[in-house]
Amino acid sequence: MPQAQAQGLPPATAGDITPEPVREGIDLIVNGERFRHTGDPLMPLLWYLRDVLRLTGTKPGGAHGEGGCDLVLVDGKAASAVKRPMARLAGARVTTVEGLAADDGSLHPLQQAFVDEDAIGCGYCTAGWLIAGVDLLTRRPKPTDEDIDQLPNLCRCGCQTRVRRAIKRAAGVQA
Repeated sequence: MPQAQAQGLPPATAGDITPEPVREGIDLIVNGERFRHTGDPLMPLLWYLRDVLRLTGTKPGGAHGEGGCDLVLVDGKAASAVKRPMARLAGARVTTVEGLAADDGSLHPLQQAFVDEDAIGCGYCTAGWLIAGVDLLTRRPKPTDEDIDQLPNLCRCGCQTRVRRAIKRAAGVQA
């Protein structure tokens, strides 16, 4: 006896199956993988990353994106995930801290520099520093202290000196 009949269901025929139409949504690429957001278009990217995709490296730092711990790369540029609604991300490429490492698992040079310089205090701000640092190194391959001072990140553990050394190490600049 077929399983459908054993469960008391009528047998299905090909004509009985009507596929649902593809849901409208916002298509984006996160860390190289395609996703479609079909929920509230005003949802901040931060909550989509954390609550829907379970990418929790990006941290909330306040309703206005203070402190830089909510930074991600959107089309290669650092952007606040709390200030960016999903509606503004159609077709965008988003990279989170989880997407910085290479496919083979090797760390991004800045991630390795953070390890080498022990630039991780409590860790809450680290993802934001990494994203801001990658953006800075893309724009200014040999950043100065003043360039690094312009980053929007805050660290309450006092790791700024080690972060500066890590960014300069990744750039091949003497700290």
